[in-house]
Amino acid sequence: MGVQGPAPGEELNLSGTPVTPRQAATVIVLRGGAESLEVLLVQRNPQQRFMGGAWVFPGGAVDADEEGDLAHRLAGVREVREEVGLELPGPESLHPFSRWITPAEVKIRFDTHFFLARVPEQAQPRIDGSECVDVGWFTPRRALEAGEAGDILLVFPTIKTLEALARFGSADELLSWADGREVVPVQPRVVVEGEVARVILPGEPGYQD
Repeated sequence: MGVQGPAPGEELNLSGTPVTPRQAATVIVLRGGAESLEVLLVQRNPQQRFMGGAWVFPGGAVDADEEGDLAHRLAGVREVREEVGLELPGPESLHPFSRWITPAEVKIRFDTHFFLARVPEQAQPRIDGSECVDVGWFTPRRALEAGEAGDILLVFPTIKTLEALARFGSADELLSWADGREVVPVQPRVVVEGEVARVILPGEPGYQD
């Protein structure tokens, strides 16, 4: 699935000094056990200036006075509770999956740690209707197809994460693969060609130009 340009509300910073990314955490809530794999996505309020209307995994910024792995885990647990009303067992229940750093060419930047977590048994997600206005369970492939069709709005890190998740047939398989895995940070670039801005990944043509 191709992506052109930054997400809604992201402004380019092509001539200034790069902004220091703010630390953040995102949680990919899973269900399906050994039989299947579904992930929880929430729709951000379309009225929000930053990523308004986008469907994303629950997440948010780490408290300014905290740092380190535990701070990211605590932020992830907190954001899942606040955005979808799910009480995860604790920070130790989160499994590191990936880490995305907003391109230096963008003004609002985050260094986001992505975690995996099983949905608590019998728990039902619920939204507050303010920050998040909709919620749904998707197979990774169905979410990507809905994005391609224009039924939901997906942004670059969410798309790439869903593409990676689509390789797995079940939640158990995914968590087994992620156990003990070393996470390598990924920082895309935004390349402007005429009036078109493209997001490219390390290793793709033009990344070092």
